[in-house]
Amino acid sequence: MSDQGRNRRSTPSNGRPRGAQGSPEGRRAGQRGPVRTVQPARRVAYDVLRAVSETDAYANLVLPSAIAEARLTPQDAALATELTYGTLRRLGTYDAIIAAAADRSPDSIDPAVLDALRLAVHQLLATRVASHAAVNESVNLVATESGRGASSFANAVLRRIARESAEDWHARIEEQARSDDERLALRSAHPVWVIRALRRALAAEGRGDELEALLHADNASPEVTLVALPGLAEPGEPRLPYAPTAFASPGGDPRRPVEESGGTVRVQDEGSQLVALALAGAAPIAAGERWLDLCAGPGGKTALLAAVARQHDVTLEANEIVPVRARLVRKALRAVPGDVVVHEQDGRALAASRPGEFDRILVDAPCTGLGALRRRPEARWRKSPADVAELVPLQVELLSAALDALAPGGIVAYVTCSPHLAETTGVVKEVLRDRADIVELDARAAVAEVALSPIDLADEGRVGSGSAQLWPHRHGTDAMFLALLQRSSDEHTSPGKED
Repeated sequence: MSDQGRNRRSTPSNGRPRGAQGSPEGRRAGQRGPVRTVQPARRVAYDVLRAVSETDAYANLVLPSAIAEARLTPQDAALATELTYGTLRRLGTYDAIIAAAADRSPDSIDPAVLDALRLAVHQLLATRVASHAAVNESVNLVATESGRGASSFANAVLRRIARESAEDWHARIEEQARSDDERLALRSAHPVWVIRALRRALAAEGRGDELEALLHADNASPEVTLVALPGLAEPGEPRLPYAPTAFASPGGDPRRPVEESGGTVRVQDEGSQLVALALAGAAPIAAGERWLDLCAGPGGKTALLAAVARQHDVTLEANEIVPVRARLVRKALRAVPGDVVVHEQDGRALAASRPGEFDRILVDAPCTGLGALRRRPEARWRKSPADVAELVPLQVELLSAALDALAPGGIVAYVTCSPHLAETTGVVKEVLRDRADIVELDARAAVAEVALSPIDLADEGRVGSGSAQLWPHRHGTDAMFLALLQRSSDEHTSPGKED
């Protein structure tokens, strides 16, 4: 079950693409069912699921615009949000239930039909939606999208599922598991490889017994966290326990306080705020310093650093290789007075072209995003160990290039929104192996220094490492990793050579 729930686009064993003419649940050539009434919230949730499946869209980016376009009431918007995220979180578990009820692999089911079934199963087994409403509206969706034959298939599968409780279905699929990890994967709706990576990361802190608490936190709906850019806005209530800039959304649409503030209040996870503030607070700031955000998109940390830089007469530059994300960085910076140059280069090349120039550099490296599964639940089904193997060399190269761009005494913050050891301490160890000119600072102390209240940053098992790891279950933040690396103030010390 290590690949359960992954939205693969392979063909079934019979050689026909899913949904091709002739498959019993597929759309007949040129034949669509009659348009039937579907409750607006379910329609929005379904459309977002289709976008995630077909175009690799991120639900957190697609859903708000879909809600706005459909002009949903606040109640319907809340329902659409729960249906979308709830379905995506437990995709692998729901696929296993659908497979058992349909007696066929999810890969052999037309994708449009499969998404409707997933949406219905979530309603049937995890919400208080009436069974008849969940079945009928989902069958209507299938009839509209894929025709009468497909709707008959969906109706039979869903009525079979509706006859048993969630507990019964979970017990049934868990009986088929081949190992304890597969059983836990089905119960917690995480792929096996992710469970094993999270277990290793917790064990590195001597906290392996927290695994199930972490998996549970990954499946809980996170509260919306806001940041008040320092010097430009004041945090509202209720305040959050750690970042001095962070507060919880007072309820309702979080876009309202953002728009009313002109962008000086933004949506940003508290952990994301903490790692940026820890870089700013890692050493006293001197006027005239030069800072760089090397991998800046979409710009949340950039805006926070820009606000701090403005208070200390510091020059900040940003870089983002993807043009669309670079535009998001510029948009995020509009609320901060002053000019921040935003480059659009490969971060490795930019850093290599500016040796010894910067006093502080943030390397918020591209990563698997396993630390933000609460907010991007579909990521758990998209990623694989192959993604880690592909990303780690890039992370090593970005961090190495950033260290070369440091001025003597300068500090790099290496950040990932992933607790995977290969992406975190593994990268740091690899880079430091031949760097006699770099020392690792105590990132835990830096985070504790900026935090408003005591913060539990376990250090068991991290001998020789001063890195800090945040966790959803322990801190209520995304699982952000932070390492702080400082270049020797001795200008005659060169990379890779002893004094």
